[in-house]
Amino acid sequence: MPQHHLAPGADPLVLRVGDLAFDALSAGPQDGPPVLFLHGFPEFATCWRAHMAAVARAGFRAIAVDQRGYSPGARPEHVDAYALPGLVDDAFGFADALELERFHLVGHDWGGLVAWPAAARHPERVATLSVLSTPHPAALAEAMAESAEQREKLSYIGLFRIEGQAERVLLEDGGATLAAVYEGRVAADLVADNVRRLSEPGALTAALNWYRALDSRTQANVPAITVPTLYLWGDHDLAFSELAAERTAGWVSGPYTYVPLEGASHWLPEEQPERVIAPLLAHLTAHT
Repeated sequence: MPQHHLAPGADPLVLRVGDLAFDALSAGPQDGPPVLFLHGFPEFATCWRAHMAAVARAGFRAIAVDQRGYSPGARPEHVDAYALPGLVDDAFGFADALELERFHLVGHDWGGLVAWPAAARHPERVATLSVLSTPHPAALAEAMAESAEQREKLSYIGLFRIEGQAERVLLEDGGATLAAVYEGRVAADLVADNVRRLSEPGALTAALNWYRALDSRTQANVPAITVPTLYLWGDHDLAFSELAAERTAGWVSGPYTYVPLEGASHWLPEEQPERVIAPLLAHLTAHT
């Protein structure tokens, strides 16, 4: 991993979960309260570089992982290996590899779709939950049923599920279509690095397998969250509607903070990290 893409002070490490080896980054004191960051599509652990540096300065131990399919050593061939229950198991596998009994969990996009059921399944291990962009899965299911706008926002998934065609479309012209997904909201160095890494043989197919293994019934079957929860959503989000964002409150029974960000897009980790870091640090500190 090119050093200039790392968070300041971050160290690379490898987490072994079963037969898989996951690339990860770590920053902050080893004995600090641990914060596990999960990225989305098409991102890597490097999307959290600013956040990792900030929480490390605040005394937390930050760990961000290149998830299943994104790490070359964790790239199973079969689509079924990317089903959501296994992705949730991975999150706790990361914690086990780090010998963490309890940890703060932060997710964006697909990382959020993993984080919601992780917090629901094992609240005894998740100290707090923070999700960027992705609404609670049940709230999203409600919005999909009721809102043509929400259905249109996620219509791209139909293309992503078509094996071969999605790869060709996204990688043509040197990955120009893939780069355009970031809407010009992400730093050029990160976009270039992401496109380069996803252009490696098998990488984009593995990332898209998350969509191809998606089962809407499993996705929506997540109960209310009981742990302290922070949810941030940008009102220019390309994937998730205001209806889904607002309905999320009905699926958190524990302490809940909702931060809508005016003028912000889907790419909250990279676009305006300072607008995320302030409420994130407040949330982590209040519940540590």
